[in-house]
Amino acid sequence: MSSPFIFIATNRLKAGQLEAERKRVPGLVEFIEANEPRLIGFNEYVNDAGDEVTVVQVHPDAASMEAHMEIVRERALEAYAETLDATVRIQVFGQPTEAILAALRQQAGTGVEISVNGEHLGGFTRSAAES
Repeated sequence: MSSPFIFIATNRLKAGQLEAERKRVPGLVEFIEANEPRLIGFNEYVNDAGDEVTVVQVHPDAASMEAHMEIVRERALEAYAETLDATVRIQVFGQPTEAILAALRQQAGTGVEISVNGEHLGGFTRSAAES
C-alpha cells in the first residue's frame, strides 16, 4: 500500500475577513466532497487570533493532489481575491510531483517556505474513527 499524501497550508486572512471565510468554507467543502471522491480528508481551521486559516488535506497519493489542484483552481483564485491575503507556509508529507511543486511555488509566491517530508517511515490511515 502506498503512503498517503498530506498537504498543510497556512494562509493569512485579509483584515476583517474571518466572517466571510466562515461563510465561504462550507460551500467549498461541499463542492470538494461532491467532486473529489478520492480525497480522504479536507479540513480548514482558524487560529485563535482569527487572522490565519490552515487547510489540512489527506490524499491517497500525489495524483489525487494534482487532480484537486485542477478541480479547485477557480475557487482558489476567488478565495485569494475575496478573503485570503497570502500563503504563510506550506508543508507536504509524501513525494510531490514536479507539477505539484511548481504549482505550489507559483501559488505561494516568493519567500514562502515549502517544506517537503518525502520519506514515509510508517503509519496507517483509518477511513473512520472507531467508537
